[in-house]
Amino acid sequence: MKDTALSSTHVALGAKMVPFAGYNMPVQYEGVNIEHQTVRDAVGVFDVSHMGEFLIEGPHALELIQKVSSNDASKLEVGKAQYSCLPNDDGGVVDDLIIYKVKEDTYLLVVNASNIEKDWNWISSKNDVGAEMRDLSEAYSLLAIQGPKAVEAMQSLTSHDLSAIKFYNFVIGDFAGIENVIISATGYTGSGGFEIYCKNSEVKQVWEKVFEAGANFGIKPIGLAARDTLRLEMGYCLYGNDIDDTTSPIEAGLGWVCKFNKDFTNSEALKAEKERSPERKLVAFKLDERGIPRHGYDIVDGNGNTIGNVTSGTMSPSLGIGIGMGYVPTVFSKVDSKIGIQVRKKRIPATVVKPPFYKG
Repeated sequence: MKDTALSSTHVALGAKMVPFAGYNMPVQYEGVNIEHQTVRDAVGVFDVSHMGEFLIEGPHALELIQKVSSNDASKLEVGKAQYSCLPNDDGGVVDDLIIYKVKEDTYLLVVNASNIEKDWNWISSKNDVGAEMRDLSEAYSLLAIQGPKAVEAMQSLTSHDLSAIKFYNFVIGDFAGIENVIISATGYTGSGGFEIYCKNSEVKQVWEKVFEAGANFGIKPIGLAARDTLRLEMGYCLYGNDIDDTTSPIEAGLGWVCKFNKDFTNSEALKAEKERSPERKLVAFKLDERGIPRHGYDIVDGNGNTIGNVTSGTMSPSLGIGIGMGYVPTVFSKVDSKIGIQVRKKRIPATVVKPPFYKG
């Protein structure tokens, strides 16, 4: 099990530590509901240093990125980021990722922790254009400072106007006494805030100064369990649950990051799938009665026939109802469609809804 540069800090704070994607990670501190609400109402800090970072550079960097990713990275300007995915050759998804344009001919790709080696090998196998690739994953840390008070709480730590950094934009500059830090207005919670990329040797100082600056704003450390409930309330996909090597980006509702004005891996097949409409779709649903949908539970029709399964599910801390996502035949995918969730021996009625569940 690998440790992040802050693992001992989390242990000292009383975090419950669990193995996740090969790392020893904090799953919770005070409790999921408390931590979840801290991010919705104030500001919380996640250590997500297990995520992977690849630097793609050189005159052929964009050419490689355009070939392996589904979105159109040619639209990126320096200081902007883009959500995308890496399609495989068989209609599925190698990973989803964020692409940052750091400077001309230099891009940072941030990938899921569990897929670092797989993604590196995949992109490398497609690199017949001579783009320069560097895996920075082991050298860099990542903090997600999330919540509606994040801008106000963190402004004293930087000379940059945090309120001026728009969603999916970033700056590189001073933060918490460290130079050349990436301050990115990205996040996975739906409550605003920033992600901070710095070197492992710098992250302890950043962590301490973040908590000093946020002391009057109710700042708390937040574990991965609350990160999951927060992202699910927004209807954001989690790789390994809602998307994987067997799910197409079209059926997962990620057609918006598939730009068919360019050629990319399996683009012709994905374009055809989008035009004919997929046989199944990923839907968001809420339970009509009390219960908690869990990953792997069957989704059934009115006659009790299994039509799919739950890919992500929880009791929503913000809404107090059971919510989830799962794949169903397209005929059941329209908003307000009635389905059922098999919770052990009980079939609980549910309704397909348009995400996000949490409207803010």
